[in-house]
Amino acid sequence: TFSIVVVDNDNMESGRVAAMTAVGKDSGIRLTYCVEPQQNIALARNKAIANATGDFVAFLDDDEYPIKGWLRALFWVCREYGVDGALGPVIPYFDETAPTWVIRGNFYRRPTYLTGFEIDWRKGRTGNVLLRRTLFAPAGEAFRAEFRVGEDQDFFRRMIEQGHAFVWCNEAVAYEFVPPLRCKRSFMWRRALLRGASSLLHPTFGVRDIVKSVIAVPTYAAILPVALIAGPVVFMTYSIKLLDHLGRLLALVGI
Repeated sequence: TFSIVVVDNDNMESGRVAAMTAVGKDSGIRLTYCVEPQQNIALARNKAIANATGDFVAFLDDDEYPIKGWLRALFWVCREYGVDGALGPVIPYFDETAPTWVIRGNFYRRPTYLTGFEIDWRKGRTGNVLLRRTLFAPAGEAFRAEFRVGEDQDFFRRMIEQGHAFVWCNEAVAYEFVPPLRCKRSFMWRRALLRGASSLLHPTFGVRDIVKSVIAVPTYAAILPVALIAGPVVFMTYSIKLLDHLGRLLALVGI
C-alpha cells in the first residue's frame, strides 16, 4: 500500500487546489498536503519525510512523470538486493520550443546504469528514488538547508559513510519536463556558478580542488573563443565548466 505527501514550498499555498484534486476521492489513496513556507529544497524534503508514514519513502519532483510500475520496480530492487534505497533514471522531456543545441548537447541527460549497480554519493539524486524509512533519524533533519544545490549528494555521502548501500533500478523510469526557462544560456550559467559555490560545503573539498579550479579557469577561458566557432554545444559545454570552477573560486573570496 502507499499514500502521497505533497509539499508546497510556497507560503501562499498556491498548489493546494491542484494537489487536493489530483487524486480522486474514490481512489482510496490518502493524500497529505503540507506547506514549507521557507523556500529551500532541503527543508521541503525534510517536511515530506516528517509527514510520511510508510516503511519506505519515495521522492519525485513536481516536474516529473513516472511510468506505470515505477514504484513497484523500485521496491522490488530494494528487496531483491537488500539495500537501503534504489534510484531510477530521469529522462528529460522538451516541448517544441526547446533549442536544438540544448537537446543535442545532452545538458539535462544523466548517465544510466545496469540494474543492481551500486552508486557512490556523487551519483546520488532524490528526483527519482525509494529510501528505507530507517535512514531518517526521528529528531534529525536528513537534508541540510545550507545546501542550495547538491543537498541530495550530501545526504548520500553521509549515508554511505555510515555503511548504507544504494543501487540503480533502470526499470523505474521518470520523465522530467524541461521548461523554456531552463533552456536559456543565462539559467545554465547561473546554475553552474551556484553549483561551484556549493561545492565548498562538502567535507571532501580541499586544496586539490582549489588548485584544480585555479588551473581550469584560465584554461577554459582560453578555449572559449575556439569553442564559439565550433558551435553552441561545444561553447556551452566549456563555458559551463568554466563557471563551475569560477563559482568555486569566487565563493572562496566571499563573492
